[in-house]
Amino acid sequence: MHRPSLLLALGVLTTAAVACAPANDAEPSGGTAAASPAASASCAKDQLTLITPGKLTVGTDKPAYEPWFKNDDPASGEGFESAVTYAVAEKLGFTKDEVAWATVPFDSAYAPGDKKFDFDINQVSITPDRAKVVDFSDGYYTVKQGVVTLDSGKYASATSLADLKDATIGVQVGTTALDAVKSVVQPAKEAKVYTQQVDAVNALKNKQVDAIVVDLPTAFYVTAAQVENSKIVGQFAATGGTPEEFGLVFQKGNALVSCVNEAIGALKSSGELAKIEQQWLSAAAGAPEMK
Repeated sequence: MHRPSLLLALGVLTTAAVACAPANDAEPSGGTAAASPAASASCAKDQLTLITPGKLTVGTDKPAYEPWFKNDDPASGEGFESAVTYAVAEKLGFTKDEVAWATVPFDSAYAPGDKKFDFDINQVSITPDRAKVVDFSDGYYTVKQGVVTLDSGKYASATSLADLKDATIGVQVGTTALDAVKSVVQPAKEAKVYTQQVDAVNALKNKQVDAIVVDLPTAFYVTAAQVENSKIVGQFAATGGTPEEFGLVFQKGNALVSCVNEAIGALKSSGELAKIEQQWLSAAAGAPEMK
């Protein structure tokens, strides 16, 4: 889920602005037996410029929320972003005990200035403004849309997009969620559009809509902290437009970016990244894919 400090401002943020975390795109490295033999020599573990020699220092906020991290413990390897971090680290030639975690407040991760991490992972959306002062990896997660209903709602047992055809759906104006409802869900009734996201959330609470559609990270927050007795019915991919992606964050000019991008590319091509997403953001998180 999202940082509460950010999500308290949901009413004035678009779906894209709400997303908050880092992306992974790394490359296999040839520094150890664990690294890919195809790794470029410049990405060999002993050739990397790091905050602490021999250690990969990774930043994230605290508390670290599920499903991104399990039990507020980034070092566990459990949770989507923890698992992604260790998968990238392995491609770079680092063992689990060679990964060190640093607590970095969300806003500090992409603020100008020197960093105390090699990269930060914290649901940071890649945006042009942020990219002016920090560098991003390639996206390690493409944000999907989540459908939230009340546990007792008429559509709480929906398993497909077709099941939502007759639902009254609430969305915030100007968001990717609104476009997704129109182009993907295509309900028989026109969606109820709200100026602020908090108004859509309140409409769900007051049973003025059957469901709301928000980006999946926000959906985790809505069900955990905003609407009691609510659930994520499922998730689906938006179509068209520029997708919102999470990227790993680096200090501007950090040469490690290209190596991390190679690692992410390897994880994508092998299918490992998709498996991590399925495990932690679908199965374990209770947000099945809706077709």
